[in-house]
Amino acid sequence: MITLQPGDKAPAFSGKDQNGKTVKLADFKGKKLVLYFYPQDMTPTCTVQACNLRDNYALLRKHGFDVLGISPDAIESHKKFEARHELPFTLIADPDRKIIELYGVWGEKQLYGRKYMGLHRTTFVIDEKGKLLKIFAKPKSKEHAEEIVAACGDAGERKLKA
Repeated sequence: MITLQPGDKAPAFSGKDQNGKTVKLADFKGKKLVLYFYPQDMTPTCTVQACNLRDNYALLRKHGFDVLGISPDAIESHKKFEARHELPFTLIADPDRKIIELYGVWGEKQLYGRKYMGLHRTTFVIDEKGKLLKIFAKPKSKEHAEEIVAACGDAGERKLKA
């Protein structure tokens, strides 16, 4: 489970995006990053969350945020998800769960009384210096961009650092 806390240095990672290009955390140095982990492409809640971030992408960019999604799905699945929903941000494929485990978002889940291992939907907001500014352990999929801006936008960020 998640052991990272706000103020911790974000763990460095590298992975392939939906176009097969290598993306690293270091690529975002000097920028604010919304790093969101989601269980699976094309599923209802993951689609709602991705579309909320898409529909509010201009608002997130206005507040200086880049957006990066990570799931255990393959590159090909990410490419279809991006195309079907016209997602303007990068998706990283992590089928080996290296990044997922690095951030501590893989663990036991329960659905209808059945326990299983899976990805816990979680968002990390990383500041310009590579430190964790905020962790959303249970993001509101339908209002995720709005909750990010409220907590970490210009005014929210000042409150967090105070």
